[in-house]
Amino acid sequence: MHRLSPLALAFAAAASMIPTACGSDAPDAGTAAAVTTVRLGYFPNVTHATAIAGVEKGIFAKALGPDKLKTTTFNAGPAAVEALFSDAVDATYMGPNPAINAFVRSKGDAVRIISGATSGGAFLVVKPGISTAADLAGRSVASPQLGGTQDVALRYWLSEQGLETEPTGGGDVSILPQENAQTLETFKLGEISGAWVPEPWASRLVLEGGGEVLVDERDLWPQGRFVTTHLVVRTEFLADHPATVRRLLEGQVKADAFVNTDPAVAQRIVNDGIEKITTKRLKDEVIAAAWTNLEFTNDPVATSLATSAEHAQAVGLLDKPDIDGIYDLKLLNQVLEAAGKETVDK
Repeated sequence: MHRLSPLALAFAAAASMIPTACGSDAPDAGTAAAVTTVRLGYFPNVTHATAIAGVEKGIFAKALGPDKLKTTTFNAGPAAVEALFSDAVDATYMGPNPAINAFVRSKGDAVRIISGATSGGAFLVVKPGISTAADLAGRSVASPQLGGTQDVALRYWLSEQGLETEPTGGGDVSILPQENAQTLETFKLGEISGAWVPEPWASRLVLEGGGEVLVDERDLWPQGRFVTTHLVVRTEFLADHPATVRRLLEGQVKADAFVNTDPAVAQRIVNDGIEKITTKRLKDEVIAAAWTNLEFTNDPVATSLATSAEHAQAVGLLDKPDIDGIYDLKLLNQVLEAAGKETVDK
């Protein structure tokens, strides 16, 4: 079952910054004169391939028609949430736990999930010789960020194996929050015994670090599906600019079709986009390996979100969450129906 997480400490400050003003040029007025600038966020990760391809190939810009597109990139969910709360972006791709945190901390006011983007692509990769959870006792394992999606997944899985963890790094297994790039280096140096990370870092730990997969998170979920990335919008922006949000979703659906229909070209375009943002290009074998572990889908796999919230609560990183109302999939289903595609449930 997937784990999303509350970045309890990291989000406390952000929660106080819930937006009070609309960040767009004008409400949808149904005329050519009403031009809205959509400020869209995403991460330079393979798990955000739909977003990257949509931006780099001009799919979003074309779908938005008269409206304008301005993009911002983030390295982690908390920064994306803070940007939403401070009215610095209107919509952003992010993982499940940050979305839950934003919704819960704003008492359900600030954000709505309006589409899926990616399922799967998270693994616990360990040093050779580690074959069971018990082998991790007394060792250090990394996750991308305290309270993040993979952090919650790791802590919950360890708890299910009878191993305790603490937010401060104590317990039977010491969990060290690290940037993914740092994790690759500490793994190579033997300073950590494993890491629960998203793609492409899982593939890099295997291909470049000599690691082995101990847990494929897909094996923990029904039908192997759980939300990794979805599209979140500020509630105020959605209310003020529904036509613009619908056009943005048309771009999401077309970008999803592109990455699924022409994966070889999509991998190149996504890698170009990652290099443009980070100045570093993934090896072709890495992005190809990561791609096979991901499902790009408009479906937000809503059932996995509630379970993830429960896992975050179970490991002490979130108070009992009430996420009723976090989804608004009406516009997405209108777009899917118009495109002759299957609609999704919440």
